[in-house]
Amino acid sequence: MTDLQIAKTVTLKPILEIAEKFGINTDDIEMYGKYKAKLPLKYIDVEKANKSNLILVSAISPTPAGEGKTTMSIGLSEGLNQLHKKTTVVLREPSLGPVFGIKGGATGGGYSQVLPMEDINLHFTGDFAAIEKAHNLLAAIIDNNIQSKTTSLQIDPRTIGWKRVIDMNDRSLRRIIVGLGGTTSGVPRETGFDITAASEIMAILCLAKNLTDLKNRLGNIFIGYTYNKEPIYAKHLKAEGAMAALLKEAIKPNLVQTIEGNPAIIHGGPFANIAQGTNSVIATLMGMTHSEYTVTEAGFGFDLGAEKFFDIKCQSAQLKPKAVVLTTTIRALKYHGGAILSSLTFPDLEALKNGLPNLEKHLENIDKFNVKAVIAINKFTSDSDEEIELIKQFAASKQVKVAVANVWEKGGKGAIDLAKAVIDIVESNASNFKPLYSWESSVKDKIETIATEIYGAEYVDYTLKAKEDLNKILNLGLNHLPVCIAKTQKSLSDNPKLLGRPKDFIITIREIEIAAGAGFLIPITGDIMRMPGLPAHPASENIDINEEGEITGLF
Repeated sequence: MTDLQIAKTVTLKPILEIAEKFGINTDDIEMYGKYKAKLPLKYIDVEKANKSNLILVSAISPTPAGEGKTTMSIGLSEGLNQLHKKTTVVLREPSLGPVFGIKGGATGGGYSQVLPMEDINLHFTGDFAAIEKAHNLLAAIIDNNIQSKTTSLQIDPRTIGWKRVIDMNDRSLRRIIVGLGGTTSGVPRETGFDITAASEIMAILCLAKNLTDLKNRLGNIFIGYTYNKEPIYAKHLKAEGAMAALLKEAIKPNLVQTIEGNPAIIHGGPFANIAQGTNSVIATLMGMTHSEYTVTEAGFGFDLGAEKFFDIKCQSAQLKPKAVVLTTTIRALKYHGGAILSSLTFPDLEALKNGLPNLEKHLENIDKFNVKAVIAINKFTSDSDEEIELIKQFAASKQVKVAVANVWEKGGKGAIDLAKAVIDIVESNASNFKPLYSWESSVKDKIETIATEIYGAEYVDYTLKAKEDLNKILNLGLNHLPVCIAKTQKSLSDNPKLLGRPKDFIITIREIEIAAGAGFLIPITGDIMRMPGLPAHPASENIDINEEGEITGLF
């Protein structure tokens, strides 16, 4: 059966029942139909949250289809609940770009899903739309100010870095000209669109602690310069109040349920290859306030989402994860061992052995943060016993816990061994989280620490534009901000063709974007783009709806 067919066999519990199980007064939730609700921020208690055990689910370097971190996160939370550990899974919201593109939805799969999957994968509670509107409001205000003869701040259009956003993969919008049509239609200038998940507003929403913090961060968005070289921020345009008003409901985390009827929180959706790649601080603290264990995930491989989770989100919100689950698939290891995509379902011990250095590097990276790891083998039907045994032997040689998790087929029952391994790590107090770098280090030191220690680069090269950006950051007094490196997810390097565990490579920083509102800098490497394109045969070709409103083709 498909994920959607499995989801439709489940009788959903009313969201009021889920809220009560979570520990929320049902009179306080804001319902979006029978099975979705918004949670009020007053139910966050940081002191209680600090007593919860935060578990991060990450992964080795993925294949193009991904390795099932969301599915693993949900399955692990079900397994922990079956072992009588009150657990909440906290995830990101899906973006319509991947839903209609190549990766599909982001609600898990098989018997390890969050529901209602159609609603979550499509418009959900409107958070993405609100973020999109707030972002584009600022864009409109900027162009209006350039056009104005009475209230103009004398913004130099050539220095504006703020684009517009849309939640769709649309490569034709990457570079556009606005303001055509004569003097009444604005001042012509070159700009473009990013995907909504890459919006700085998305990053701000996911790092804000409350509405006041949200509004302050929105005001600190860097726009560009005046003709007199004076920096302009959103607060100079008096935009932050209206933008925050548009995000009044979006800042509240969303409550749904797992396939086994346990609470799940889904909120925010930044990508990990171009943003911080984790759900909101608010959602994580909400889950931790009401749970003994809180399971969350960070996008793509450990080198991307998890590094940013640790160095940006955990430092910003003072979070201390207790364990890392490293989602590992035999198909990904064979891919990084030189096997072609079409052969990954066939046994190949040699390719698997050649791919183990990728797993080894990610385990070494986890150690750098002083957090203990457990390897979770996300089991596929094509995996042979010999291949699974090889990974177990490798784990034993590294003295790392390992568990086979068949969560797609068995849900929580398929994650019992994994859940026990996580509990063992937590109860042994073996982890004592520490960040990789200090925010007070120079920007170059922060970039080079990540590039050499996490990616394994020999050194970092900077283009002329990147060097100019470093000077700009220094002059703006933003040298203290952490870095959120935009890099391909397909390789530990910035070259997607360098698979496995590449060595002796150079990381090239093309430019550095400033996300002063979010509170980080974005060094951009390689050919990474903030507006994806659709594949030759997008997933949208298989999605349909019948006269009764039943949707097919979502996965």
